[in-house]
Amino acid sequence: MSAPDNVEILLIEDSPADTRLIMELLDNCKIMNIKSVDNDITAMDYLYNKNEYKNCKKPSLILLDSSLPAESSIKILKEIKTDDKLKCIPVIILTGSTDDMNINNLYKQYANACIIKPIDLEDFKKHMCTFIDFWCNIVTLPKIDEKQLIE
Repeated sequence: MSAPDNVEILLIEDSPADTRLIMELLDNCKIMNIKSVDNDITAMDYLYNKNEYKNCKKPSLILLDSSLPAESSIKILKEIKTDDKLKCIPVIILTGSTDDMNINNLYKQYANACIIKPIDLEDFKKHMCTFIDFWCNIVTLPKIDEKQLIE
């Protein structure tokens, strides 16, 4: 399995250990274009090409950790899904929660998918490779018009 070179993934994860692990797993799945940020402010800067992210390419999809501090995950998800310029970007939630109410709430905020992080590393690797195969090789991702996103 290989991912197309033009797929850009933005990982929004506040845990350095989880970021390293996810980036390593995605690298094993042949994803070369992955960027990471660790909070809601830098995520929005990245998506709106502000500050140090002025020249960053828009992501084809977003991996968002559900447990960012102060409900930042919901804030980010709402911002993306209510902005006409961003809402076409798929947002996949990574969560440690198996609570139906939490997961339902994420879908109510227009998450495109929720992946429960398995405790077992091999299971997590399989989940991430299946995720990559589906979103990068089976699904046709939206083409993001860079000009429409910059104002």
